[in-house]
Amino acid sequence: QVQLVESGGGLVQAGDSLRLSCSVSGRSKYAASWFRQRMWKEREFVAAIGMSGRTTYSDSAKGRLTISRDNAKNTVYLQMNYLNPEDTAVYYCGVGLGGDSNWYPSSSASYDYWGPGTQVTVSS
Repeated sequence: QVQLVESGGGLVQAGDSLRLSCSVSGRSKYAASWFRQRMWKEREFVAAIGMSGRTTYSDSAKGRLTISRDNAKNTVYLQMNYLNPEDTAVYYCGVGLGGDSNWYPSSSASYDYWGPGTQVTVSS
């Protein structure tokens, strides 16, 4: 059984940084992603990483957010810099089992398992 647990969220001020972690158990080969859901809005793509380490980002994430993975720890990270109030959301980690090493989709439907989410709140 695949389980994901996110951590690292919290309340920060605009301009601060946070690093989210997603601990994965039950699988070691997968594409991983971060999505977020802001108040009253649909879940939206943030970043994804394939087994090869290749990545893709949403336009709002480029240059500020970095997704990475530590295969030895079976953990996926999201480094978030220069946070602003628009980044306030619940952040979810998802993993997908369906592709090869260069598969890292931006569609939430492609991911098979999700964590419960971690809240990030950025005050102005």
